[in-house]
Amino acid sequence: MSKAHALVVDDETDITELLSITLEQMDILTTTAESVGEAKAICDRKQFDLCLTDMRLPDGNGIELVQYLQQISPHTPVAVITAHGNTESAVTALKSGAFDFVSKPVDIGVLRNLITNALKLAQHPTAQLRIDTDLIGESEAIIKVRGMIQKVARGQAPVYISGPSGVGKERVARLIHESSSRQAQPFVPVNCGAIPSELMESEFFGHLKGSFTGATQDKKGLFSAAQGGTLFLDEIADLPMEMQVKLLRAIQEKSVRAVGAHKEETIDVRILCATHKPLSKLVDKGEFRQDLYYRINVIELPVPKLSDRPEDIPLLVSYFLKQQDQSAKVTVGSDALAALTAYEFPGNVRELENILERALTLCEKDIIRHEDLGLLSAPIAEKLDAPQISVPPQLKDNFNLEQHLADMEKEILEVALNETKWNRTAAAKKLGLTLRSLRYRMKKLGLE
Repeated sequence: MSKAHALVVDDETDITELLSITLEQMDILTTTAESVGEAKAICDRKQFDLCLTDMRLPDGNGIELVQYLQQISPHTPVAVITAHGNTESAVTALKSGAFDFVSKPVDIGVLRNLITNALKLAQHPTAQLRIDTDLIGESEAIIKVRGMIQKVARGQAPVYISGPSGVGKERVARLIHESSSRQAQPFVPVNCGAIPSELMESEFFGHLKGSFTGATQDKKGLFSAAQGGTLFLDEIADLPMEMQVKLLRAIQEKSVRAVGAHKEETIDVRILCATHKPLSKLVDKGEFRQDLYYRINVIELPVPKLSDRPEDIPLLVSYFLKQQDQSAKVTVGSDALAALTAYEFPGNVRELENILERALTLCEKDIIRHEDLGLLSAPIAEKLDAPQISVPPQLKDNFNLEQHLADMEKEILEVALNETKWNRTAAAKKLGLTLRSLRYRMKKLGLE
């Protein structure tokens, strides 16, 4: 096999020498340039496996080179060297299409990881077939999502996956990971809303034995568990402010320190995140840090609601039935399919899967009918997000307001519990309650 060949663009001799020595130690050939113009001229004559460029150059900046290489050699990964702590430059570079960035003073460990990932990308193109088969649908909206997955899988930029609950944000995150140069390394998903605030630092960064009461042994954190791979932070909006600060620093510095440790550990982790909440509005309200928002929202990948792509429903129905019915005997009647296509699906793809699972149990003669679906006449979300107080047209003398309100509360709790298949943690989240509060209400209303 021929050696990989990298282009180094920097007008500082000491940086050029450091990068060249590191590349040569990794058995990679090196060509150097001192300006944007010189680099462009070299790239016009030769194709490279990797380009490392400083942000500030005598006749321009590294962004110009990133954009130029995207036009003439889109498969060549370009990494930008930025000044220490200059988050704005790093984000600008990533948004312009840079593969990754490294800050001065250059950490050799971070640089080696970056080079390794960049060369893996050149050797392993994105797995388009997996994207097509794992993200079901032929609508324009879902085709656009598949195209975005393929595009963002080629870089290392943080991706913010937005969309309401149940649309498949974790599936999209997995496909980004599995289509990237990190595919052979761990994919670690974590629900930020499920970790108690007092344990967050330990969960994310790990701890040493004896660092606090109950720390009976060393524990590896989520960042360390995802080393070399991808860390997916679901429901990132639920992170408390104190943890947001620490997460921001870990992303910027590419290092973490375990609770009780004196040294920081270099990390090589790609961050993907998601939430069903509108992050920009939370920033405006002061409930989410603006600097963290800009750092994780380098690329936004919106996932559409199921109601925005009704033409995909028959394909999804067929897919889920094959997944759930191994005998493949059960079919869906025309009345049921028409009802599903017309339904709003406030719970999105997850709700469709749950509806079909229930219908498979209830149907007779291997045919799912409309009545087997158990669709509500009004969207579940309408009851959950904006519960209406229904007052009887005429109040009887013995009308009991407390009982009437209790009945309404019980109905809403039952809707949330059924929607989440009686997963109390998920139901509490839907209702905006703590788990303890939900349990108290369930006990009071006789739902346990």
